[in-house]
Amino acid sequence: MSDNQPFGMPDQLRDLAEKNVEQGRAAYAQFMDAMMKASSMWLGALPANEMTSGFKSVQDRSVSFAKQNAEAAFSAASELATARDIQDVISIQSRYAQTQMQAYALQAQEIGRLMTMAAQHMQPKTK
Repeated sequence: MSDNQPFGMPDQLRDLAEKNVEQGRAAYAQFMDAMMKASSMWLGALPANEMTSGFKSVQDRSVSFAKQNAEAAFSAASELATARDIQDVISIQSRYAQTQMQAYALQAQEIGRLMTMAAQHMQPKTK
């Protein structure tokens, strides 16, 4: 069996896989919108102060990262649905893993920085 031999998947099945990825992407977008509305309502019910302001920036950035990570996963799934051979699959998965590991490291640093800033605002100021 050659490494470049095409998968034995019919085009109809590939099309179905691509449609499923798009439906998953749309459902996830609806879920994220609902979650953002709910958390905004919850946060809006709290008294406005430096603590909620710091928490809001962490929340906003976390949601942004979740959306970026989901989009990257959906893009990788779309690519996988059109992969023509095992080499393609390995390349797509490897590229996705490397890119996401770098993204996760940067995201963790950013969230850590925002958490530190939020915690500093919570501490009483000394004269």
